[in-house]
Amino acid sequence: MSSTTVQPAAAAHRRLSIRVTALCWVLVLLDGLDLFVYGATLPGVLADQDFGLTTVTAGEIGSLTTFGMLLGALAVGTITDRFGRRKLILTGVAIFSVAAAVSAAAPSVGVFAAARFAAGIGLGGLLPCAIAMVMEYAPAARKNLNVTVLMTAHQAGGALAGTLAMSVVESLGWRSVYWLGALPALVVLPVVAVMLPESLTFLLAKGKTDKARVIADRFSVPLGDFAPGPENARQPGGLRGLFTPALRATTLLFWVASFAGLLLVYGVNTWLPTMMRASGYNLGSAISFLLVINLGGIAGMLVAGRLADRFGARPVALTWFTLTGLGVGLLAIPMPLPVTYVVVFLTGSWLFSAQTLVYAAVGGHYPAKSRATALGWVAGIGRFGAVFGPWLGGVLIAGGISGWGFAVFAAAGLLGAAMIALIGRRSAGVAG
Repeated sequence: MSSTTVQPAAAAHRRLSIRVTALCWVLVLLDGLDLFVYGATLPGVLADQDFGLTTVTAGEIGSLTTFGMLLGALAVGTITDRFGRRKLILTGVAIFSVAAAVSAAAPSVGVFAAARFAAGIGLGGLLPCAIAMVMEYAPAARKNLNVTVLMTAHQAGGALAGTLAMSVVESLGWRSVYWLGALPALVVLPVVAVMLPESLTFLLAKGKTDKARVIADRFSVPLGDFAPGPENARQPGGLRGLFTPALRATTLLFWVASFAGLLLVYGVNTWLPTMMRASGYNLGSAISFLLVINLGGIAGMLVAGRLADRFGARPVALTWFTLTGLGVGLLAIPMPLPVTYVVVFLTGSWLFSAQTLVYAAVGGHYPAKSRATALGWVAGIGRFGAVFGPWLGGVLIAGGISGWGFAVFAAAGLLGAAMIALIGRRSAGVAG
């Protein structure tokens, strides 16, 4: 093939990758908005005396949402390599959009709780499919960067949820924010349904070559770029493909790393202001640390993605988990306020992208036939950490030993690093 043919084909591939990444970025933004809107609107919901939500029930609903995300991720991890990425992405968005509308109109706390549980199922199912889709369409040299760019949408969604809550709840009531969360079903979903192609890798792996060729011709990309390699023909699909002799230990190590990563993400996000307040910082500074650590998370993902494309996702994840453990541990030591802000920012830059790099490493390690299944189960098992982290922090703080929270979360970072290190040693010679 001549260079004049290769260059337009490569340009077409890049354009298609940008399209898929941009569409999935918007959907993950909406995912983050719907996930974080509960915490952002909770003060307004609790203040609504007619609705009757108590603080105890509010905590239970938050856990119920997380449990729904766990079930959604595991369900998608089981069926996505059978039904395809696109269908399940659209289904996930439809579920959490409808659930947002039901939350807005809920006549009782019971209906509201059921809607938040359903929203969790949609939220948990979307992310693994979106990551798999972005990785499959990304050029080889940009796969990890595209995943980290995608995950900045989650942080942006959280920021948008807070902005909407601050600007809308007081004037229009807490229900208005959930109505805004339901709009994607009316506006974004039809657009994405038209513009987002199915995974070519999935279609080819399923033998649907004619459908794959139609999509490839539509976007002027070489179909051979997406053809599964010879190892995919030998690799069993679905959950069974994660437990072949070559992969079973690695699968379990990825699960533990994801548990540690999401324990950190949710535990630190939930309790950082309280722990910093207990360490002697004033209330304003303690709250501002939460904003700073999330800003660090956005910046860190972009840096991590570029480094992962150059050095590999696993080595960078190992480094990031280690630095997260050191950063969180350092926060237990009293420091001048400007120095503390720097440490919090840097810790955020490592903490959030460490978990994202787990997803990137999984996506690069497993063959296309079982990639989305692997991502779904890694995300689903990690949700146990998302439930355990906030609970553990609450237990430590309730017991008057909040200082131990820094040590526990630092240990979680080092646990994640140890699991990634073992993956690197055990996976020598395995498709990566």
